Amino acid sequence: MKEFTINIVPTTTPAIVKFEANKFLTRHENFEFKNIDEAAKSPLAQQLFYLPFVKTVYIAQNFVAIEKYDIVDWAEVQEEVAEQIESYLNKGGTVIKEAENKQGKVPVTVYAESTPNPAVMKFVANKKLVLQSSEFKNIDEASNAPLAQKLFHFPFVKEVFIDENYVSIQKYDMAGWEEITLELREFIRNHLEEGNEVVTEEYVQTSKSNEASADSQNNRPDIENLDDTSQQIVAILDEYIKPAVASDGGNILFESYNPDNKTVKVILQGACSGCPSSTMTLKSGIETMLRDMLRDKVEYVEAING
Repeated sequence: MKEFTINIVPTTTPAIVKFEANKFLTRHENFEFKNIDEAAKSPLAQQLFYLPFVKTVYIAQNFVAIEKYDIVDWAEVQEEVAEQIESYLNKGGTVIKEAENKQGKVPVTVYAESTPNPAVMKFVANKKLVLQSSEFKNIDEASNAPLAQKLFHFPFVKEVFIDENYVSIQKYDMAGWEEITLELREFIRNHLEEGNEVVTEEYVQTSKSNEASADSQNNRPDIENLDDTSQQIVAILDEYIKPAVASDGGNILFESYNPDNKTVKVILQGACSGCPSSTMTLKSGIETMLRDMLRDKVEYVEAING
C-alpha cells in the first residue's frame, strides 16, 4: 500500500503546478531552489532538476511546486512528474537533509482570535498545522497528538480542536481568557517553533482507519457513494458554510440525509460545538440556504454537537 499519494493542482500562474502530498514533507518550512546547485540540501529537488523543463522548485509543508520553461506544456508532462515524486517518496527518498532542516528555530507567528462561543478561543498560526481536522475531548483521545496532549496539562483546558492552520481551545469556567490567552498563545508558538509534531503519523493512520470504521458502523457511506442530493448538500456545505464556520474556529460535517422527511443532519465541531447560539443560528442559516438551493428536497436541518 502506498504511503504517499500526489495530487496535481493547477495554480493561477500557468507556468507553475503544485504537486500536493497527503502527508507533510517539511516541518513548517518553505524552500525555493532555482538550480541544481542551490538544491544541495534537497535530494528531491536535485532529482527534479534533471528534467530539462524544470526552472524553479518550491518545497513547502505538504507540496512541491514546479515552475517550468516554455519548451513543454504541463498537460504533456504533469502526470509523469507526479508519478516520479510519488515514487521517490514511497521509496523513502529524502526531501530535505535533516542536518540542514534542523538548524535553529523556525519562525512562527500565532495570534489569538475570539469566537462566537465565549468558552472557546481560536489560536491562528501562519503555518499549516494539519491536513485534516481533529477534535479531542480529553487527554486519552490525544495520545498521538503531542500538541493537544500537552495542552490538556493546563487544568483549564476542556477540549481541543485542530484544523488546517489553527487550534480552537475550549476552557473550563475556572479561568478567564484575559488570564490565560497569552500563556496559551506563547505555548503553542514555542511548540511549533521547536519543530515539534502537532499530530503523529500513527494518529493520521489511526484516524483514517477509525473514520472508515465509523462510517461503516453509522451507515455513513463514502462521499463517492452518496446519492445525488447528499453529494449536492456536501458540496454546498464545503463551498458556502465551512469557510464561514472555520473563520469562527469551528467545523461542520455532513452526517446524513433522509429523503422521506427531507431532513439533513450535520455535526458541529470546535467552537461551534456547545456554543449557546451557534446550533440555532447555524441550523436556521443552513436550513435557509439548503431550502433555497435545493428546492423541494430539504425542509429541516438537525445540528448535533460533536
